Amino acid sequence: MTDHITVARRYIDLWNERTASRRRELLSENWTADASYVDPLMKGDGHDGVDALIAGVQQRFPDFKFTLIGEPNGYGDHVRFSWGLGPDGVDSPIKGTDFAVLRDGRIKSITGFLDQVPAG
Repeated sequence: MTDHITVARRYIDLWNERTASRRRELLSENWTADASYVDPLMKGDGHDGVDALIAGVQQRFPDFKFTLIGEPNGYGDHVRFSWGLGPDGVDSPIKGTDFAVLRDGRIKSITGFLDQVPAG
């Protein structure tokens, strides 16, 4: 049985990991080699593509951190969770909901939706 909460927490941990080598380890442990990520603003394929997206977000928002919002849920190999991105101690100005498809307990694909993005 898939532990949806653990999948979502590991996903958030990956996006918050600032050390490139550790981030690559997390990708290898928790994502399939042919994994894909897509949202309205960006797309990446494989570990290299996903890692590049994460590094780009971290560069653009160096003082921001991802947090889970609410309780992740799902069924079978499908997981849904919401997240916030912002500085510690304030309501996240950026929020989204992501849908994961798993293969053998690892992330095969993420489809992301941006629920709240500040103007500009």
